[in-house]
Amino acid sequence: MKSTAGNTGGIQKKKMNGYVGFSNYPNQVHRRSVKRGFNFTLMVVGESGIGKSTLINTLFDSKIFPDREEMPPSAEPVKGVDVTSMSADIQENGVKLRLTVVDTPGFGDSINNEDAWQPILENIESRFDAYLAQENRVNRSKISDNRIDAVIYFIKPTGHCLRVIDIEFMKRLHTKVNLIPIIAKADTLTAGELELFKAKILADINYHGIQIFKPVSDEFDDPETVADNREILSKIPFAVIGSEKHVERPDGTPVRGRRYPWGIIEVENEEHNDFIKLRQMLLRSHMEELKDTTDMVLYENYRTQKLLSMGHVQDNNVFREFNPLVQMEEEKRAHDGKMQKMEAEMSGVFQQKVNEKEAKLKQSEEELYARHKEMKSVLEKQRSELEEKKKRAEASARPITPMEQQHPTKGKKKNIFSGF
Repeated sequence: MKSTAGNTGGIQKKKMNGYVGFSNYPNQVHRRSVKRGFNFTLMVVGESGIGKSTLINTLFDSKIFPDREEMPPSAEPVKGVDVTSMSADIQENGVKLRLTVVDTPGFGDSINNEDAWQPILENIESRFDAYLAQENRVNRSKISDNRIDAVIYFIKPTGHCLRVIDIEFMKRLHTKVNLIPIIAKADTLTAGELELFKAKILADINYHGIQIFKPVSDEFDDPETVADNREILSKIPFAVIGSEKHVERPDGTPVRGRRYPWGIIEVENEEHNDFIKLRQMLLRSHMEELKDTTDMVLYENYRTQKLLSMGHVQDNNVFREFNPLVQMEEEKRAHDGKMQKMEAEMSGVFQQKVNEKEAKLKQSEEELYARHKEMKSVLEKQRSELEEKKKRAEASARPITPMEQQHPTKGKKKNIFSGF
């Protein structure tokens, strides 16, 4: 056995010239998957009487939803939105499927439908929380996955733009689930009306930034798959009809459909509606992609936000390869940075102390100068007063004669009032 090797970017690529056997691995995965079976959880949302039960029964060609006559009467009418689920085991060509359908009776049936999407959103998030709790268990050998893989949202065939409740519902849930909008009871609109209605729906979806599930082709897909994906994309949103009853064509062939006075609408006729393309995308070609998107994109985003809100922070150093030299360099850089930071802090503290001391000295200097000025002013005032007294004393004094020095009282006039 020979091989050719090339080194590109540190990865060796080798071409085997003989048969080794690992190319049979997909067949091993196929056998194991068929043996285990598959799970698929589908949610349907829409008003009562819009055809949810009929469409699901038609999609899976099984009685998933019982007839209304077979359902037990409810003791109390449902108020608001109720979320119910039912499961069924389906087998086709030896492949087992555990199907769970989640219904939302009451949605859009009230006069005031404000926050009608809240119970549905809480149900979807509670399923994420339950799966996250199972992942965090010590024993994870038996994990039950009941996350919603796809939501079929039934749009009422009004022929106009999307209603407010349609836009608000899809805006609240498009980051949590694979959203698949369909136009229910499409046989109530003409072909021209359907084409215009689809354009208006897509315009509203793009304007409000709503993400809907769309099949994507890659370089590994064959031309036939690429062509199928392109054709499916051209049909979104799917205009479908459902019928569990069989009617006969004029040639006597029984088909599932509806009979009208002007003719027959066939469910599985691509010229009449998009039911075939919806079933192809949902079950035949993109079921695994729906599950992968739920697991690796929608759930991972929710899980990340949930853990971050709980205070969990991931340390990316744990997942890096260990290199002692690189680690020493990183530690040295961290130490140098720490020392520089400490030096800057100490320099700042020292400068602050110097500034405080200079401020105190300046304040003391100003106080001494003010006190000196005040004392000088007082001394100058006292000096002025003494000078004034000296001048007055000198002005009032006269010279003494020798006679007055010998006889101090002689020469003085007698006061005429001395006798009184």
